[in-house]
Order: sequence, then C-alpha cells, then structure tokens
Amino acid sequence: MSTALPDRKYADFSDFYPTYLSEHSHRVNRQLHFLGSTLALLALMMLLISHQWWWLPVAVLCGYGFAWIGHFAVEKNQPATFRHPLYSFMGDWVMYWQMLTGQISF
Repeated sequence: MSTALPDRKYADFSDFYPTYLSEHSHRVNRQLHFLGSTLALLALMMLLISHQWWWLPVAVLCGYGFAWIGHFAVEKNQPATFRHPLYSFMGDWVMYWQMLTGQISF
C-alpha cells in the first residue's frame, strides 16, 4: 500500500507535476483516469449537442469517479484532488494528452 506523500506547497504547476505523476505510477490507475476523462469529454459533448444539463453531473461523475477508483482501489493512495484541486485538475489533462500522444504509456 502506497502512503500519501507529505502535503507541501508548490511554486507552480511544473513543480507539482512530477509529484502528480508519481501518484499515478500504476498503469491501471492511469487507464482508469484516461477512461474517465474520455467519458467526461463525451458527456460534455452530449451537453453541447443536446442542451440537456443533466450531462454535466454525468461528466463530473465519470471524470472523478473513475480516477478515484483508480486511487483508492488500485494505487492505494489519496487523490491529489483533495490537497491540490486546481493543479490536480490540470495534471489530469496534461497526463491525458501525454497518454493520447504516446509520451506516457497506458
């Protein structure tokens, strides 16, 4: 079981991102993040197409639900969302892009 990294202040996102990646070392956790983010994007697209606002909570549930399952059940650590919500959100999308473009493995 991984232990939570000590909470610390980060000078900026580039200072935070290596820690973020270290908390996503298990490939299944990364895969769950990618799946959840993809489903969140699809739900947001459905919101734009249909103008049905119930797609918004679906997007949030997909995005955070899959990620948190990855942390609690697979990685056995606490999501960075609880400590650094903005940097964590940014990290999700940087990691998503890096996985999509092959810079980080699935």
